[in-house]
Amino acid sequence: MMRSIGVALTVGAVALTAVGCGTDTDTAADQAQGGTVTVFAAASLTGTFTELGKQFEAAHPGTKVVFGFGASSALAEQIKQGAPVDVFASAAPKNMQQVVDAGEITAKPVTFVRNRLEIAVPQGNPGRVTGLADFAKPEEKIALCAEQVPCGAAAKTVFEAAGITPQPDTREADVKAVLTKVTLGEVDAALVYRTDVLAAGDKVQGLDFPESTTAINDYPIAALAKAPNAAAAAAFVEFIGSDQAQAVFAGAGFDTP
Repeated sequence: MMRSIGVALTVGAVALTAVGCGTDTDTAADQAQGGTVTVFAAASLTGTFTELGKQFEAAHPGTKVVFGFGASSALAEQIKQGAPVDVFASAAPKNMQQVVDAGEITAKPVTFVRNRLEIAVPQGNPGRVTGLADFAKPEEKIALCAEQVPCGAAAKTVFEAAGITPQPDTREADVKAVLTKVTLGEVDAALVYRTDVLAAGDKVQGLDFPESTTAINDYPIAALAKAPNAAAAAAFVEFIGSDQAQAVFAGAGFDTP
């Protein structure tokens, strides 16, 4: 029987230090002189952003990066409700646009990576899953993301493209929760991002399927209009587009623009 699981994400108040002013010729990185930069990011960015946060801190002594990871839809809603956030990185343009429409972002968001879905099965593939058609078989235990989050919306697109009606046993709040169902052997198959399959290592097996090309997710990033640490926010966004950061994303399986 299908069940729905919600995940609430909260980010506490953050003490901010003053950020010095730069000259007109300074880059955003030059002006980021310290304090805390709070970044809300899609769950599928957990591994890469955690690594890049450490690199950013090393390059900007005195600056601390605090992350809030979760479903892009939930993060967007928290921002609209006034969460004190400096940067938002979404797994889909739709959720970013919701924040733009609310007046929380005035600069044009930038697409920094792309991602696509892959079938994930437990090691040994006990359900003998071979492709997307197996998601319609009631005897298979299936996990999908909730449709309101990017990985769920992408899954809906690929199923429609394939003419398949899935029979999920569970829908989870974000892609990390779906992947956990696979790594624990609680389901026979799930649809997650291929980056999540790579990050899971030998805990799961990944199966490509041709319909994945019909739902490639663009990931946009932007600094918030009311960012508590505007200079550090701009510097972080700039850093995510750098060659250094893009190499980390490519190594994790993301497609880079």
